[in-house]
Amino acid sequence: MNRYYIAGVSLVGLVVLATAAFLAVRADEAMAHCQVPCGIYDDAARIARLKEDATTIGKAIEQINELAGKHDARALNQATRWILTKEEHASHIIEVLSEYFLTQRVTPVAPGAEGYEAYVKKLVDHHGVMVAAMKTKQDADPATVERLNEAIAALGRHY
Repeated sequence: MNRYYIAGVSLVGLVVLATAAFLAVRADEAMAHCQVPCGIYDDAARIARLKEDATTIGKAIEQINELAGKHDARALNQATRWILTKEEHASHIIEVLSEYFLTQRVTPVAPGAEGYEAYVKKLVDHHGVMVAAMKTKQDADPATVERLNEAIAALGRHY
């Protein structure tokens, strides 16, 4: 066999394995909860996880600010890793809100029907968490994490 053929097959195999590994790792992150009517919900655990994500974002922002202004390779590498961590946890919050809470735990109520005002309040609180999480992505200001924590606390009162 020709060595280019062997190298090509090896490269294709590596790409297939890497893709499979990536999908296997990401499979449990694709959805916050199954999207079938299983009836298995643990809202308190999800609120606790949102708080944990917010704490991680706060730690990341603290570290990013500490590393700001340093230009050595190690500092730049660490700052990049903290930025990616901050992005990942903020995205997780948005994902849980949209794929778990809004699609599975918030039941629409028609305008004028009983419970409509509570429904709107619930939507506003969910939206507040999503916007606050987005703001933590856009900035490295610790105040954004304070607002995120406040929004999560307001949301938690519904569950």
